[in-house]
Amino acid sequence: MTAHVPPPALAAYAAGGPDDDAAAWTIEVHLEGCAECRDRLGDLAAPPLRALLGDAREAILEQARTGPQPVPRRPLRRWWLRWTDWSMLAWAAMTCTAILAAVLLDRNFPEQPSAVLLLAPVAPLAGLAVAWSHRANPNWEVVAGTARAGLELLLRRTLAVLLLVAPVLAVAGLAVGRNPALWLLPCLTFTAATLLLGSRVGVPLAAALLGGGWLTAVAAVSFTGDTDAARAAATTEALLRPATMPAWAAAAVVLTVLTTLRAEHLRRPAG
Repeated sequence: MTAHVPPPALAAYAAGGPDDDAAAWTIEVHLEGCAECRDRLGDLAAPPLRALLGDAREAILEQARTGPQPVPRRPLRRWWLRWTDWSMLAWAAMTCTAILAAVLLDRNFPEQPSAVLLLAPVAPLAGLAVAWSHRANPNWEVVAGTARAGLELLLRRTLAVLLLVAPVLAVAGLAVGRNPALWLLPCLTFTAATLLLGSRVGVPLAAALLGGGWLTAVAAVSFTGDTDAARAAATTEALLRPATMPAWAAAAVVLTVLTTLRAEHLRRPAG
């Protein structure tokens, strides 16, 4: 074909031909990039077709002027979806209920190990499981397909979980006379460990393994007879005292660095 479609070929195309599909495809490819030939094709259209196209154009323009207005932007909703998800509200209610139950246990059974102190390190893990689970999040396909899916989005939601849990735990800890510093670093350590293990087995399963393992160990030591209550308290709280905080801090830093190195393995929600 020359620089433009020959007039006979363009006229045949306007009339519904040519019968050769390859020739018609060649003309269409040329028309996509040639405004001059498109104008010539428009002039070759039959009057009824030109009238129909003109009416359609006017109808589209009129609908654009008088039709429904664009949906107004909702900054708060956009901020919420960037940092968290509506499916996490049920988890938030469950976590707050568990913390309240721990406060009541501390007040009614002061001779036993502090339930608030022992629950605090793993309190955010349920939120992480919900935030990065396609079963709990109906929008997980959209989330997984976004350019920011992966570690960045997961860290946003992790921060949202921590910002929700930390104040509740702080109030609960002060209510039972526990220093927040004793649970904050273990909380961060378990969170980083969940993300790191989640890069291999999925965040929901990692949260279940680490949180369930910690709570099982705590329960196994805490539920003893009255004569062993003091020994149980000393054993379970030995890891959560000021002397162990440097070790928790070092563990949190190391686990965070390792999680960053495995960022590519956190691209999709799981479980």
